[in-house]
Order: sequence, then structure tokens, then C-alpha cells
Amino acid sequence: MTSVEVSTESRDDDSEPGGYAAARLRLLTEKGRSGPPRRAALAELTDDWLATLFAGAAEETGVAGASLVAVGGYGRGELSPRSDLDLLLLHDGRADAGALALLADRIWYPVWDLGLALDHSVRTPAQARRTAGEHLKVQLGLLDARHLAGDLAMTSALRTAVLADWRNLAPKRLPELDELCRERAQRQGELQYLLEGDLKEARGGLRDATALRAVAASWLADAPREGLAEARRRLLDVRDALHLCTGRATDRLALQEQDAVAAELELLDADVMLRQVSESARVISYAGDVTWREVGRVLRARSARPRLSRLFGGGRTGAPERTPLAEGVVEQDGEVVLALTARPEKDPVLALRAAAAAAQAGLPISLHAVRRLAATAPPLPTPWPAEARDQLVTLLGAGESTVAVWEALEAEGLIARLLPDWERVRCRPQRNAVHTWTVDRHLVETAVRASHLTRRVHRPDLLLVAALLHDIGKGWPGDHSVVGETIARDVAARIGFGAADGAVIATLVRHHLLLIETATRRDLDDPATVRSIAQAVGSTGTLELLHALTEADALATGPAAWSSWRGSLVTDLVKRASAVLAGKPVDPEPAAITAEQERLAVEAHRIGGPVLALRARADVSDEQEPLGVELLVAVPDQPAVLPVTAGVLALHRLTVRAAELRAIELPDPVGGSVLLLDWRVAAEYGSLPQAARLRADLVRALEGSLDIEGRLAEREAAYPRRRGAQAPPPRVRVAPSASRHATVIEVRAQDAPGLLHRIGHALETAGVRVRSAHVSTLGSNAVDAFYVTDVEGAALAPQEAAEAASRLESALGAAPGPG
Repeated sequence: MTSVEVSTESRDDDSEPGGYAAARLRLLTEKGRSGPPRRAALAELTDDWLATLFAGAAEETGVAGASLVAVGGYGRGELSPRSDLDLLLLHDGRADAGALALLADRIWYPVWDLGLALDHSVRTPAQARRTAGEHLKVQLGLLDARHLAGDLAMTSALRTAVLADWRNLAPKRLPELDELCRERAQRQGELQYLLEGDLKEARGGLRDATALRAVAASWLADAPREGLAEARRRLLDVRDALHLCTGRATDRLALQEQDAVAAELELLDADVMLRQVSESARVISYAGDVTWREVGRVLRARSARPRLSRLFGGGRTGAPERTPLAEGVVEQDGEVVLALTARPEKDPVLALRAAAAAAQAGLPISLHAVRRLAATAPPLPTPWPAEARDQLVTLLGAGESTVAVWEALEAEGLIARLLPDWERVRCRPQRNAVHTWTVDRHLVETAVRASHLTRRVHRPDLLLVAALLHDIGKGWPGDHSVVGETIARDVAARIGFGAADGAVIATLVRHHLLLIETATRRDLDDPATVRSIAQAVGSTGTLELLHALTEADALATGPAAWSSWRGSLVTDLVKRASAVLAGKPVDPEPAAITAEQERLAVEAHRIGGPVLALRARADVSDEQEPLGVELLVAVPDQPAVLPVTAGVLALHRLTVRAAELRAIELPDPVGGSVLLLDWRVAAEYGSLPQAARLRADLVRALEGSLDIEGRLAEREAAYPRRRGAQAPPPRVRVAPSASRHATVIEVRAQDAPGLLHRIGHALETAGVRVRSAHVSTLGSNAVDAFYVTDVEGAALAPQEAAEAASRLESALGAAPGPG
């Protein structure tokens, strides 16, 4: 829905701001006019209004020798609905100060009266040039200076002088501008990958596009022109729609606004819009990389020329040094270029060979080389020759330097020619806060992570290719793992792997989520869990590869997807599955309890009540471990322990990051059954509560004197949460054949305070006992699994299991879904 509010209350003067406001509102709400035509029309309408204001004010004040100048985005004629008006009142210095101030007021106040943002200054040409020399941002704004009204000659002279100053000072100012862009990118991230990026400030955004215009104006270097204007136009169109939908001067594409922005742009959905933003930002980012590299080369050459001239007596300094890197590939001036003898039109492997050499050397591949390869290199035969496959593996195994080289190939269409299936995932957004990257960059990032794990596996080539392809099915309908298995098998055959190797790659793609999901959502002490892993992978070699792929995938996803705790669970599962594949028996053995757990359990049995310990985890300092502290709770076996304990934690504003519950039998002579709950919790804000306070509330809750649900409801009513994007409904299902000793119920829902309390209470109400719980939080998503039995300790009958799942889903506020 379009939201445009412009106040028409204004001062009663001859400039008629109310008329401008009405015309502006009509223009912004007019259907059928958008994009560049609307921006140009808005700029023209504003030009006429400001020119009228200036003329009337100049006549009233008697000020001569002045002009009104648009600078920055307004100077370029790029007015979005809520853009600032960047204005410079230029004067020759001869006017009376009071008259000049009155002239400025007669222009600025009508703008403010309409509620429009204004960035203004009053300067002489000399002052403007001096300020530009001191402040880079001022100089950048003046590069787009455009005359609006008054003394045209003065405006033209200033524009000419500013451009001359910029070109003369380019060797000094361009490195400053480059550093400014880098610092901004460090703060704001990369627009092409961000789920909620800033269209203006993020890397690849509108400010970077403006910086490229400034570089071109210096005459020192120029950006690649192909697609740059279109990319800038698309980002401006999205920004216009964002301003109209929000009614605010915002440039951050927040998740809750994306559907409305896509509708305003008449696009199919928000994913299409995000993909266009990503594609546009990628074009601008790549153009920036190439341009700043060229600026550096030119400045180095200028710096070196006087020294070389002195050394060689003013004669020729010789051709640039060229260092061979591979057949047909050399390094020249810090870039990888094609050798003089290279014949790309006769060498189909040259593109991969050049890319692999560049990545291994940690060097960028030159724009000219990539474009020549894209224009002349013949397609590879099917299947690829062994050298082509080896060069691809070498490229993927180069580590972090792979990314820049891959992006250079992708920018010129070479990746889509080598791997046609890539087009489906290119710039594809992942509207999930757990993911840091778009699908294509995530795949490359996974290969980068996998390159550090190649010493752990017997077939590094299969690991790297599987890493590149593991999410390739996300470009198609259906389960991406199932779809991806077929695609991966075809790609493996096309690039020259044999049938056996292709089957391993396909298996890795099909089951790339198997280990992490099983380790965090299943009971590893249940033999059925371990046997299912062994059956899926089929061999110890494949299991070894899948272990490495699991870690690389999670690390490339984002910090919420991997931790030392999750890593230890996966390693334990792999160890158990390896034993099965080696033919060893998998009789269920209860996991050994630690000395501290045994102490707590004995004490809980002795006093007949809960005992707990709250302590920091040893691995908290690990950047990948956001789990906070460990809370151990031991309670004599009784009903409702899980929901009660979860409710007490919610009351104390502790966020549950992970949880495990199990019943243990104390050995003689103590005897007895105790429930042991192992929680990983973090304070929602502030410091952690004292263990004594937690225990006191837990005792009251177990006795029934603490109304947990009432207290949670009161807090929710007093501090309602701000509504954002609509979360998908919860989903509850019974996992078939997951265990022979219990029924496994899976829950996926939006994480919220008290969620685990509600789940546990619903399961207790359904008349089932929770034998163990495996709870994890990924971003804003809770992904939980509960091993439940009937009161006799047996797995539920199918009908009972379905009814329990249905009750749980209803309690969470959703209609029952398919199992």
C-alpha cells in the first residue's frame, strides 16, 4: 500500500508552496508513471518551484550576484519520494549579510514548512572550493552541481573550477575515496548478500555507484560501463518504492516491507525483487573492484615513472614484467592476464586454467582477460577432459581467494556456460535469518570452508565439488536435497567423474543435512538413530566426506548454524556410525554421566527436590559458540518437569539455545530415578539470575504455588512485542521409524518466550511422557525433537502419536499439518 504524506500547511507567500505540494502528491500517487520518468518529473517540478522561490526572494531582498544550485543526488536529478533537497546558495560576497540571510530564509523556510528534508549551505565560490578541498563529501556533492536559478555564469564557473580541482587532486583524493568506500562496506556489509540491506550505504549500493561517477570524472580511470546504468536504475526504483510504501526517508530494505515494495514495483514476489537488488549490487560491486584496481595501477605507475626515468636516463623504461603462472597465463602488474602466445579460441580449458592460477596465486584476474575468454573460448566437450576437472578442483581448493576469481568469471557469464544449472541459484535470496549469503555465494563459501578440511578426507576433489553443488536444488521446486541429488549426479558426469564418484557426490548432496539434523534432533543412544545414518551413507569413506561437508556447510551458513557443541554432537554421531559400518554391534548403552551430573542427581534424590548448577561454558569464548551458559537441573522423576522448568526459565528472561532431557537410574545403594536436564541458556538482556532464585521459583512451580502461565501472560500483556514480518505457522509431525523404543515428535516454530513451556505442557496434557528432548534454536527458528512414550514407557501407537501431534500443533496455534 502506498503511503505518501506531504503537509500542505505553509506560510502564505507568493511562492505558493501549497500548489507545489498538491502537484508533488499527484505525481507521486499517479499510476503508470514510475522509475526515471517520475524522478525526472519530480526534479523538474521541484526545480520550477525553487526557481520561483528564488526569483521572488531575490526581488524582495534586492540581492544580486547570487544563484541557487542543486548538488548531490538532487543535482543529478535523482529525486526519490522522500529524498533530501541538497541546495547551495551561491553568492559573490558583495551582498549585505542581513539581506543574504533573508534571501536564504525565503527559500529554506517554505521547504521546511512542507516537511521536506533539506541539506543547505550559503557560500561564495571561493568558500565552496575551499570547503570542498577540506571535506571529501562536499567535493563529491559539488561534482554533480546543477544550476537552478540566478547567476548562471557564477554556477558554471564554480562547476568548471570544482572539476579542475578534482582532476588536479585526484592522486590524493581518490585513495581517500577508496578508503571511505571500504570503511562503509565494513560497517554496512554487502548489499548483494544482505537480507535487509541498505540500498544506499551497503557495498554495491547507490553510494558506490556515485563514487564510480567521481572516479570517471577524474579522468584517471573509468568503470566498466556494461550494465552499470541499469543496475543503478533498479536500485533507485526499489528505493522509490520503499519510500512510497513506508512514507519515510529510509534506505534499509527491512523484511517486513519487502512484500509491499515488490507489489509497488509490480513484481511477482519479494524474492524476485531481492534477486534484482542482488544482481544490481553485484554489477556495481564488480565494477568497483575493477575500477579501484585500475586506479591503484595508474597511481603506482605514475609514482614509479619519475624513479625509473632517473634510473634509465630519461629513456624508455621497458615493457612491464610478465611472470608465467600456467600455460597461457601470466602475472602482470598485480593481475592475472593471458600470455601473448595464448590462443583462447583454440583452448577450451584456458578459462579454468587462468582462474585456478589466479586463485592459487591470490591475484585478481584482469577484466580484459575475462572478457576475451568469454568472447572467444570454445565450450568444453562433454564429458570434460581430465585437465578441466582438475583445474576446477584447484580453483575450489584455493581458499578465500576463490571468491573474487569466481565472481569475475560469473560477471562475464563464464560460470553459467561452464555449469548451466548455476543460473537457477545465481543471486537467489535466502529469506532466513540463519543464512548470511545468497544461495550461489553460500555454495562458493562452502567450498572455501571445505578447502580447509581437505586434509581430513581421502578424496578432497569429491568434497570440494559436493560443497559447490550441495544446495544446487534450491533453484527448483520440491525438497532441494532430493532435487539436488539428481542435478549433482548429472553435473558430476558432465565434468568428467566416473559413475562411482558421481554416485558419492550425489549421496553427499542428498544427505548434506543428515548429520547435523540427526545429531541435534535425535537420541544418539538409540541404535535406530545410528543405523539410519550408516544405511544412508553406505561406506566409511562417504561418511568421512559427509562429516567434512556438514561442518563446511554450517560454517558457511552463519554463526547460528555451528558451534563447538553442535560439532561435538556430530563427531559423536559419526564415531558411532563408523562403528556400525565397520561391523561392530550397536547395543544401546546409556551415555556416561559426568561426576557433576551424578552429584546433582544424588543430591536431588536425597532432598526430594530440584538441585541445579549454573556455570559458564568453557567454550563460550569461541566465536562460533553463542550458547551462553550451561544450566544443569536434577529433579526426582515426576510429571511436568520439562514444562515447569522451561516456564521458570522464561519468567527469568532466559533464552533457551539448546536443551537435553533424560532419565537416569541411580546405582545401588542410592537407587531411584532422577530426571537430568542439561540446558544452554543466555540472558535476554542484563545479567544472569542467581542460581538460588532459580531454584526457589522451580520449587514453588513444582509444588503448584507459582502460576507460570499467568505470570507469562501478564508480562506479554504489559510488554507486547512489536509486530514484524509474519512468521510461517508452526509445524508438528511424527517422525516415522526414527526410534524403536519411543515415538519422535518434531516441532518447528518461531522462537518466542515460553515456547518450550507451552510445548511441554501440551505434551503432558496429551498424556505422554517425554523420555528425552533435543532442542535447538537457529536464528529465530526453534527446531525441536521430543522422544515420548506412554505411561508404561512404550512407544505410542500410530493413532496415539497422531493425536498427540495434533494436540500439540493446536496448542501452538496452527491447524494440524501432514506428518
